Amino acid sequence: MAEEQSKAQAGAKALSEPVRVGGSAAEATLSGGELAWRPTGGGGGGGEAGRMELESEVLGVRVDGRALRVATFARGDDAAAAAARPATCGGGERRREREREVVVEMESEEAAAAWGDAMRDRLASLGRPKRLFIIVNPYGGKRGGRKIFQTEVLPLIEAAGILYTMQETKHRLHAQEIAHSLDLRKYDGIVCVSGDGVLVEVVNGLLQREDWNTAIKIPLGIIPAGHKRPLDVTSVVQGKTRFFSVLMLTWGLVADIDIESEKYRWMGSARLDFYSLLRVVSLRRYNGRVLFVPAPGYEGLGDLVEQISSCKSNGASTGVQEDRSNDFNDETCAYAGPSIDEADHEWRSLDGPFVSVWVSGVPFASENVMTAPEAKFGDGYLDVAIIKDCPRSALAGLMFQMKDGSYVKSPYVEYFKVKALRIEPGMRVGSTTKGGIIDSDGEVIARGDGSHTGDEIEHLMAYGPPIQLTVDQGLATIFSPR
Repeated sequence: MAEEQSKAQAGAKALSEPVRVGGSAAEATLSGGELAWRPTGGGGGGGEAGRMELESEVLGVRVDGRALRVATFARGDDAAAAAARPATCGGGERRREREREVVVEMESEEAAAAWGDAMRDRLASLGRPKRLFIIVNPYGGKRGGRKIFQTEVLPLIEAAGILYTMQETKHRLHAQEIAHSLDLRKYDGIVCVSGDGVLVEVVNGLLQREDWNTAIKIPLGIIPAGHKRPLDVTSVVQGKTRFFSVLMLTWGLVADIDIESEKYRWMGSARLDFYSLLRVVSLRRYNGRVLFVPAPGYEGLGDLVEQISSCKSNGASTGVQEDRSNDFNDETCAYAGPSIDEADHEWRSLDGPFVSVWVSGVPFASENVMTAPEAKFGDGYLDVAIIKDCPRSALAGLMFQMKDGSYVKSPYVEYFKVKALRIEPGMRVGSTTKGGIIDSDGEVIARGDGSHTGDEIEHLMAYGPPIQLTVDQGLATIFSPR
């Protein structure tokens, strides 16, 4: 697809025209996928050269008389820049993206119309979505999902000329219900304005449809950027229970910090740093075992497992979320998850106690935490980072190194790739009654620390029995910049 786009742009006729940008005389060129201009020193003088890549920097273009109005990305920390670039999907600093307009004044209305048509043709060749279904969680985000949609997402979508239908979620699992019944023929993609949970619900809803094999191909994302990447989907299974994960699963230190720090939410983002310090000072270690099918290059890690039993029962339900909704209990044609015959693979194991087990399908856990520096979209593997024995002083240092992913180079960290993985979680060292927390995509799926009360939603899986993760390479698609 990218090669076809490049050929289409390369074959388009290059244009060159005297123009004015910011009141200064310049020579503008439109060649391939780039709009550029350089000052010519004519009347008005003093201009600066500039360039914009159509695919990554231009949202849309409209003609207003002799003016060519180019809608571009601009960020909160660089609003004055004429050609700010959008943030990379799944990595780096995440800045607020806003629509900004660059005005190029042509010598005639005819020239402006010709350039407008040429730019629109080039933008059309990028294969960007034209119709989106947008799911907004009104309670998501620090400022509320509705406000984020109105102030940050909607201006970009309108500037790009995208038609959309927006629906707000009303209750838990509503996004899953929407994705399960949505007429996908009307849309080119689904965009979630929310936290990770709504995206996970959408994936599970799509995979519970009778037409799951075509439904899951619809691109997913938050702010479309014209390019689509394959996205691995991980089947998480325990007995007859299954659901689908797209980001990560944690057990031990990271899960404890993520979930238990909720009681300090009034502290804002500082709650994570504060509770991280508490957990390092009062360090927990968990008994258990991790079994895995290693990716090429990691076959020597751990101990060989001579015999492994199946982690699932026949007739496993397709989507753990499904078991809580009567609407889906009768589904028989939903996606059953990737198949893996345990006997046909060489399994290896690492024994605890463990400080932390972190399994990730994407490089970043948040805007400033690089979980898996070697993770790649659609590579068909899960990246695993395990911390076992580690002094408190060294662990504190590792927490700071998570910002750039360098923590995986520590001798206290085992970092490797797997095709499948099984966690057999045990009790906390020194306790016969307290286990830990297993957290997938920001939601607790199993909890063994005895904190469950009758007022809480029942957890998806039990703490103790094995939980197996198997990757389905490139099953879904996500919008992403290149």
